[in-house]
Amino acid sequence: MSATPERPILYSFRRCPYAMRARLAVWSAGQTCELREVVLRDKPPSLLTYSPKGTVPVLVLPNGDVIDESLDIMHWALGCSEAHPWLAGDQAMQMALIERNDTTFKHHLDRYKYPNRYDDVDALAHRAAARDILHDLDGRLGVHRWLAGDQCGLADMALAPFIRQFANHDRAWFNTQPWPHLIAWLDAILESDSFAAIMHKYPQWHAGEPPTLVP
Repeated sequence: MSATPERPILYSFRRCPYAMRARLAVWSAGQTCELREVVLRDKPPSLLTYSPKGTVPVLVLPNGDVIDESLDIMHWALGCSEAHPWLAGDQAMQMALIERNDTTFKHHLDRYKYPNRYDDVDALAHRAAARDILHDLDGRLGVHRWLAGDQCGLADMALAPFIRQFANHDRAWFNTQPWPHLIAWLDAILESDSFAAIMHKYPQWHAGEPPTLVP
């Protein structure tokens, strides 16, 4: 096992939606970490040592604990911050929205965006199935500004990177759909200072380089 780090280490990949949600929480909570930007086709051996499954994000804590699930990293970061507002509101409802996003929506998103990776896939059928979920979210956002109510919550930041990925596959089509509240919600997040901060481009990390501390 690699040496125990002096501070939390966050292995990340800029465009990965799972890594985005983790960074959003880390940045929002102000938890200083050493960022190690990964190129997925050239993964550093230390990443695979800490987490053999080889996915990002991975957080390595100074006590030696390794957290390699994005939601767990979000909860770690927010839990280190006194009464973080993202953890207010109906957490059971937010976790249900996240569960649907990470299972059903992600299933359709992958097959819409990458149909050639799967056998006998109709990309437009999967787009239509994902569209039903987005209509539901638009309805929620028509009642409140955020998914959990009038305050930004965990579900908003956990879902936004995936909806961004869906929207960017065909943004012209996305913007013509009858979900004005969802479009406004997504644009507000993507245009925020916090999202700009977590999307800063860092070079690929190599062992032995000086640490990059964030946020």
